[in-house]
This record gives sequence, structure tokens and C-alpha cells, in this order.
Amino acid sequence: MSCFFVTGGSGFIGSAYIRFLISSTDHQVINIDKLTYASNLDSLEMVEKNPRYHFVQGDILDEKLLGELFKEFHPDYVVHLAAESHVDRSIQNSRNFIETNIIGTYNLLEISRKYWLSLGSKEKLKFKFHHISTDEVFGSLSSKGLFNEESPYNPSSPYSASKAGSDHLVRSWYKTYGLPILISNCSNNYGPYQFPEKLIPLTIMNAMEGKPITIYGDGKNVRDWIFVEDHVEAMYAVLTKCDIGSSYCIGGNSQKTNLEVVKEVCNILETILPRDINLQSSYHDLITFTKDRPGHDFRYAIDTSKIYDSLGWKPRETFKSGLEKTIKWYIDNTFWLENVNRETQKL
Repeated sequence: MSCFFVTGGSGFIGSAYIRFLISSTDHQVINIDKLTYASNLDSLEMVEKNPRYHFVQGDILDEKLLGELFKEFHPDYVVHLAAESHVDRSIQNSRNFIETNIIGTYNLLEISRKYWLSLGSKEKLKFKFHHISTDEVFGSLSSKGLFNEESPYNPSSPYSASKAGSDHLVRSWYKTYGLPILISNCSNNYGPYQFPEKLIPLTIMNAMEGKPITIYGDGKNVRDWIFVEDHVEAMYAVLTKCDIGSSYCIGGNSQKTNLEVVKEVCNILETILPRDINLQSSYHDLITFTKDRPGHDFRYAIDTSKIYDSLGWKPRETFKSGLEKTIKWYIDNTFWLENVNRETQKL
């Protein structure tokens, strides 16, 4: 049994990763989360009483707390997910993104480095620091081409710039100090428990409430989509099977325009939750368009051949099957959605 530190473990991807670790392995998990607006402990209700799970409310900007936690729990692995992650919010106020994504990552790297140096030779060889990042650090693609592990960094938003900065810090701590790190850059995640500021859960929520479904620009911006449970399995494979110092691009091979995504959500809802016949309209009638946001990257697409070839990993879900599971989950968990929606109104 190993000990995992998961930062941001109450967020969307972090909670999915912890649920995977507790249900599919025998590892101990320490969840370190500040509990910002996008965190939700309800996402971990099914594991909170497990003796292998421990939650600590804390900020990765708190060096003292981090140092104490390393001394108390002696982690074998640090999986770093804690981040501010919404492009629109980074445009409105970038300071939190710089502090958490760059300074917070620096704190975690430095404390991890000092801890790693204090370990015995056997424990030193086992320790790894896995930094979870995004394909947005590579900027925008035209209608052709794919991002891969050698793609140059060209971020467009304060969010992606802050994640690019954290990637560079992590890589430099390996090259300069020898800290055993791994980096993975993933495409857009979707699935149960996602905070409804992102495209898919926001579309589902607005559709179910009969509100306008708003799309930036003409809706032709393209993203690659991956079901979150596929992503966390890939994360675990990278951490446990790959050589230190390496990076991996993780994607779902599901390139869709934003308009295609919204229409597919509407199609599935029409099948499993038809609108009231008295409304004499479909979910598609709720679709509206608004002015494009600044610096909106046109297209992201990931070449996943490295992780396929080296690990044999492939996503289990197609976009349609994953989306159906996601929509059914939101329909069956309207109480969760209502609670989150109330919190959203306070922001």
C-alpha cells in the first residue's frame, strides 16, 4: 500500500481520481483541498468514511501546513491537481490564477524536493510528483494538426499561461534538482460531479431549467473531449508505469465543435427527458449565440499515440456513451445540481 497526496482532490477531476483510488486500489489517500467554489465534498461522500481516506482543508500557498502534512503522512506520490481552471474567470481576475497555479505549484515543488532529499534510498526511488496540466498550454490549432508531447507552448489566456508556467516549473525542478516528476496534459474532461460553469454541465443545467443555452461566437471552436473516468485511469497508469521526467498527452479522440456538443446534449435530452409537450418546442430552441470571448482558441486536438503505444491505454467511452452517462447522472442527481446552483448564484 502506498500513500497518495492529492491536491485539489475535492474538485471535479481530483474527486474522480480519489474515488478511483479508493475503489480500485488499496492505497491510502490524503486529500488536500482549499474548498473553493468549484470544490464539493459531496463528490466524495461514498469514500469519506473509508479508513484509507483522509481529508485536510488547506491551501497549497500555506507552506507551513504542507510541511507538517509531509512529516505526518510520508507520501510516496504527490498528484498535483489543485488549480484555478476557468478561462473566463482568469480573464476577469487573473491574480488568483497566478497565485494558485504558479506560486502554489512552486511551494509544493520545494516542499516535495526537501522531503524527497530526506528520504532513505529505497523511498527516494519510489517517490514521484505527478503534475496534471492541460492541452490549453499549447495554444490554438488551425483546422489541421494535433498537439503532442513536443508541441511548443503558446498559451492564449491568463489561465493557460499560468498552467504553462507551472509546467515549466515542474520540468525545471527535475532538470535542476533531479526531483522525480511526471507531467500529463489532458483535453477537456466531462462527466458526473462537474461544476456547472463548464460547457457540458452548464448546457445540461440550463436545458433542464428551460434557460437559454449560450454559445460563444459561431460555435465552431473545436475541443477534444474525454470522459473523466477514462482520464483518471490514464493518470494512474502514467504515475505507476512511466519513467520519471516524461510527459504524456491524454485525450479522448473525440473532436467536436462547441455547437456539435450542445446539439448532442439536446438530442440525448430529447430522448430520455422530453420537454413538456405543451411548450411546443425542443431543447434545440434554447440555443443562442453571444459575442466571442477574448483570445478564444480555435481548436485543440491531441495526438495520443505515445500513451497508446507505451501503456496500451485507450479510453473506454466514446463521446456519445460518456455523454449519455453524464446526462443520466445529472438527471438522477438534481438535488446535487440544485445545491451547486445555489452556490453558483452567490458568486
